[in-house]
Amino acid sequence: MFEAAELGRKISREEFDAMAPVLRTELLDLQQRLREADFPVIIVFGGVDGAGKNETANLLNEWMDPRWIVTRAYGRPSDEEADRPEYWRYWRDLPPKGKIGMFLSSWYHRPLLDRVHGVISVPEMDEMLERIVHFEKALADEGALIIKFWMHLSEKAQKKRLKKLEDDPLTAWQVTEVDWQHFKMYDKFVGTAERLIRHTSKGHAQWHLVEGADPRYRSAVVLNTLKEAILKHFDEREAVKKVAAELKKPAKSKKIEKPKALASQPSILSSLDMTQTVEGEEYNRQIQEQRGRLSQLYRKAKERGVSTVLVFEGWDAAGKGGTIRRMTNALNARDYQVIPIAAPTEEERAQHYLWRFWRHLSRAGRVTIFDRSWYGRVLVERVEGFCTEEAWRRAYGEINDFEEQIVEAGHVLCKFWLHITAEEQLARFNQRSEIEYKKWKLTDEDWRNREKWDVYEAAVNDMVEKTSTGLAPWTLVEANSKSLARVKVLRTVCDSLEAALRKKRG
Repeated sequence: MFEAAELGRKISREEFDAMAPVLRTELLDLQQRLREADFPVIIVFGGVDGAGKNETANLLNEWMDPRWIVTRAYGRPSDEEADRPEYWRYWRDLPPKGKIGMFLSSWYHRPLLDRVHGVISVPEMDEMLERIVHFEKALADEGALIIKFWMHLSEKAQKKRLKKLEDDPLTAWQVTEVDWQHFKMYDKFVGTAERLIRHTSKGHAQWHLVEGADPRYRSAVVLNTLKEAILKHFDEREAVKKVAAELKKPAKSKKIEKPKALASQPSILSSLDMTQTVEGEEYNRQIQEQRGRLSQLYRKAKERGVSTVLVFEGWDAAGKGGTIRRMTNALNARDYQVIPIAAPTEEERAQHYLWRFWRHLSRAGRVTIFDRSWYGRVLVERVEGFCTEEAWRRAYGEINDFEEQIVEAGHVLCKFWLHITAEEQLARFNQRSEIEYKKWKLTDEDWRNREKWDVYEAAVNDMVEKTSTGLAPWTLVEANSKSLARVKVLRTVCDSLEAALRKKRG
């Protein structure tokens, strides 16, 4: 693979100086056009030490307008980053639509180094690379352009390059003892890199091998590749828009034979016993018992750095807010945050839909409570047509991967669907309309959503069926009885915390 890149190619100063003004103007024009685009550009730099990754990133910032470029390089995770799932810092730094993001020592850095140093096995490395593929695929499916450059040097060229940098007082700081240690492991790095590139060079995010010995040749290849990739992506996005516009056109009417009605099948929600309740003194006893239990458990979790993520979904007027309030009474206000999810802001619409949820994941030992969540993609966005069918169907896998990362990072994740019957919802709507301090909760949208009850119920059943996994199961809560719902939610959170603490202790 790398032998093909070792061609000893060079570009003279005269050739480069002749092409530079035109190429720079074209890139600046593209950058201005990109500012109005519906996609970001993500550039990943990888390669051997001394092959010109930093210099190339600096050149792009010099040639283009740096105000619209995000440049990030990663070292060891900070305490803040180590408290969260590994990919939190990458999601946090993603460029919004219309901007360019350049990443050095990125999500490829750890699997490469860990494998070279024998920290992980080949299957473990492949598993890490598969997560990278899923990550990049999720970004590309939402429209992002991902361009990856692997800067390569032969062993001889790398030694020469490191020596040259080291001998110059202005660049000596760039060469460290670690660089020379890596040089002694050149063959291991190359072999591991070949596996990494083969595994992760996909149609949506291809690697481009760049010979890094000659700075002018390296720069010309990267700059021209970037220009052509952005131009091609603009064309592809326009084609996608045209297809979408055609699909929205009403189909020509034709006689269709009405299919025979199928016998109605019991759904996941319809199997719940909605007559259950707990009232009076028994409710007071149980709620106090579970709140006391939660207060003790969350303090232990905080001491041991165990974070908790709670997700609340359910019908309008199902009692999510009241249940959350009963729970937070048992917590210290310094240690939890409730994230109410509404329609995305302008800033959030400029990012992948999961970005706004990644950014809210808290530090170790804290509790994050989502009042509605990332499941909006497969519920309201699906039902109301705010995203394509392809997008919401794809979201099941993206959500499962997101939640898997949360759990693998050691967080406790509990997901609750608070279920009420249509009759109970109507009664609560009517009650809200008569109580002054509750009137604000009842909106025209609530009544419109009620008219689509059957469609939403089908979406909820699909959601539970496709995203209730072994690592992140759904808890369905019979919420016709508010008191029963509150006790059940508290008990479930306590049981989950106890299990996590036992595992941590073990």
